[in-house]
Amino acid sequence: MTINSSEQQDGVNKSARTSYSNLPALDVSLAFPQATPATSKFPPCASDYYNFDGLLTSEERAIRKKVRECAEKELAPIVAEYWEKAEFPFQVIPKIGALNIAAGTIKGYGCPGLCITGAAVALAEIARVDVSCSSFILVHSNLAMLTIAQYGSEEQKQKYLPSMAQLKTIASWALTEPDYGSDASALRTTATKVEGGWILEGQKRWVGNSTFADLLVILARNTTTKQINAYVKLKKHAPGLTATKIENKVGLRIVQNGDVLLKNVFVPDEDRVPGFNSFQDTNTTLSISRLMVAWQSIGIAMGVYDMCHRYLMERKQFGAPSATFQITQQKLAQMLGNIQAMILAGWRVCNLYEDGKMTAGHASLAKGWITSRARETVALGRELLGGNGISTDFHVAKAFCDSEPIYTY
Repeated sequence: MTINSSEQQDGVNKSARTSYSNLPALDVSLAFPQATPATSKFPPCASDYYNFDGLLTSEERAIRKKVRECAEKELAPIVAEYWEKAEFPFQVIPKIGALNIAAGTIKGYGCPGLCITGAAVALAEIARVDVSCSSFILVHSNLAMLTIAQYGSEEQKQKYLPSMAQLKTIASWALTEPDYGSDASALRTTATKVEGGWILEGQKRWVGNSTFADLLVILARNTTTKQINAYVKLKKHAPGLTATKIENKVGLRIVQNGDVLLKNVFVPDEDRVPGFNSFQDTNTTLSISRLMVAWQSIGIAMGVYDMCHRYLMERKQFGAPSATFQITQQKLAQMLGNIQAMILAGWRVCNLYEDGKMTAGHASLAKGWITSRARETVALGRELLGGNGISTDFHVAKAFCDSEPIYTY
């Protein structure tokens, strides 16, 4: 029997695949002998150069410390793997829940009632290790829970907030639609009054947590008043509601964003959020979330700088640590300067919020400027790591991709 060249090639490939598949997994420490991957040990914090801790209260420092320890221990070893798979690490939910930070600034109903600075630094510390997990909390707490806490009835608060605060009930918040992102006030999803409740019809897109959430807070236009209202819908046993995961993302891959389709979905009267009656209520909620997004970006930049600082001290080129070369020092200095300015800007807006003086403009400027500085900082970090700057083992490549959607939204 004559074997043609393509068959020979197939045979070689099959043989090679068989032999390679029997090889033991490569030890990461052997692959990177000069540097410690973030997946084996997350770097210590070197990015708080102006001692931001000194501006925090003892309570805020304690929050920062416990969240940092949890993120480095529980998230750092696994998030690169889950990012690659675009899956969510559900096993970390009870560990994050035990930190008692999920409800942020909400008071009562089993919520911690943190000050805004405490909630911000907690979110930043999670984002420092993995921004997707911080986005999971932001959507759950600063959008869904906050909507119920600010505008819900007493019965709704008693019913939903205690289990949400413990992360025993997971929430999602559905505003954006396929045709309306920045122009969210023009949303088309409708809520029509019927006997005993409301019928929701429409589509939502980019809805974080939606594929596995227990409940969704859905924003829809009241067909009678033409105003935007909010509705709480338990996802389990919800005829007409489907949430389909958005695939092929290159950033925030751990976040389970979904396309949500609403076809003749019934919501009882008691689950319409009574105090949410206009798009201005949406803007109020978004202003607080924008401030928290700014702190996510602070966390991203800190984690990247911390990784670069350790990496360049460990890795040697031309017989000396890479950190000794002026061109690398200049980039590190630029990154570090950015971070100090970002922290101080974010902290000042938190002060304004606590004093009742924060405006939507304050929050928007902080979000816009801080995310742009984070984007620059992360890009410099990717340069500094060279080839290893595109490996998720060293955290920076993942953060580089994740910073893009944070900047965008």
